[in-house]
This record gives sequence, structure tokens and C-alpha cells, in this order.
Amino acid sequence: MKILFLGDVMGRAGRKAITERLPKLRADWGLDFVVVNAENATSGAGVSAEHAKALLDAGADCLTLGDHAFDQKDMLSFINQEPRIIRPLNYATEAPGKGARLFTAAGGRKVLVAQVLGQVFMKRPFADPFSAIDAELRRHPLGGLAQATLVDMHCEATSEKMAMGHWCDGRASVVVGTHTHVPTGDAMILPGGTAYQTDAGMCGDYNSIIGMDKAEPMRRFITGMAKSRFTPANGEATLSGLYVETDDRTGKAKRLEMVRQGGLLQASNP
Repeated sequence: MKILFLGDVMGRAGRKAITERLPKLRADWGLDFVVVNAENATSGAGVSAEHAKALLDAGADCLTLGDHAFDQKDMLSFINQEPRIIRPLNYATEAPGKGARLFTAAGGRKVLVAQVLGQVFMKRPFADPFSAIDAELRRHPLGGLAQATLVDMHCEATSEKMAMGHWCDGRASVVVGTHTHVPTGDAMILPGGTAYQTDAGMCGDYNSIIGMDKAEPMRRFITGMAKSRFTPANGEATLSGLYVETDDRTGKAKRLEMVRQGGLLQASNP
């Protein structure tokens, strides 16, 4: 199976990059399943129902969220209407939506997508992500009902992301980190057959400070004082993510490539 994961969509620039480029990528690369992290797609804080629909219409099979899952209030109701949107598995127990779901990909093959939030350096404590994902992977072992499993590990600390990769090694097809908006150069297939990357990076304008227009973050770093709100940078966005090919029989990764398309981080494609 050919799977594409695209990192955090950042504001209007990120949405534009997805809507303009993803349909062609699906066709050119023969993609079977596409997952997009959309938690910063609307003004850098959550994703609205309108913008979620646009990303899904552009060719995403599933949208994952994160710690900003419900910053846009209409997502509180829309997530129950749209099963292709996944919020973190270890979020508040009363939160709407689901943290994992089994999807049908091309040819009737099943793909499990799950997301968990890390605990280290996050603004508020969440439930243990390791036990949460362990229970889900036990319910859907690779080679059983799911031909592939993708885990989006949304957190700050690289060490916690790496720990999740090894925790899931051999039990998930892909473990990929999100949240920090900076792509890491460590894409690899772990010993048990799981494709792993610490952070996929963002789909946004890299002539910025993690996707935000540079002026206000720079002012706060230099003076320690805020003058205005952060606003997403709106230059040409780079699509950043991870491309993985899996074995349908075992669910394990056979090949992977980091994706950098357009903008300042243009790189070769699969």
C-alpha cells in the first residue's frame, strides 16, 4: 500500500498548498491512502468545519488534530458528523469524536489511523499515550483486520516521540511525529518493520517562525513583551511529510521517503 502522511497544515498558505497540489500527488504517485494533520489549518489554531471539508475534498482520506483540536468551536459538533476526522486518543474522556478509526482504502484494504498526545513539555497533562495506543494496537494487530496502521504522535519532546516509535515497532506500519513544525532528518524503518520519523514538519511557509509571521515572535523573544497576536505567514508553502510503502500481508514498511515539495524546502520526490 502507498501511504502519504502530511504534517501540520499551517494557515491559509498550508491549505492552499494542499488543495492545489494533493490531487496531482495522488494521481502521480498512485497513492492508496492519505493522512493530513490539520490542527493548525485555520489561522494557526485548530481547523474549522469549512477548512476541514476543503482538505478532505482535496484528497485527504483522514485528518488528524492535536492539542488545538477544538480551538475552532464548530469542530465540537462537526467531528461527530465527519468520521474522517480523528482527535487524540488520550484527550479528555468527555471530548467528542474518536481517537482511532478503521478506514477502507483502495481495493477494500483496511487502514487503522490513531493519534496520541505526548505529555512532556505540553501545557496541560493528558492521559498516558503509551497505554492508550497499546490497547488500540492489541485490538487491531497487523496482519489481521488492518492491512496497515498509522500512528500520529503529537508532542514536543523528540525523546517521547522516539519512545513511541520503538513502543509500536512491529505493531504499526508507520509512527510519525507532529506538533513542532520542523521536519527531522531521521526517517527510517525500525528493526521490527515500522516506518518512523520524529517530526514530519509542517505544510506551511518556512520563511517564518514555525509557520507564524516573523515580526511578533521575534519581538517577544527580544523584548519579552507582546504587542499583537501571532498570525500565520502567507508566502509559498512547502508540503512536508512522509511517504511509505507497506506490505499488505504483514503491514510492515518496505520503503519510505521524506517529502519536501515547493517553497523553501523543495527536495526530490518519491
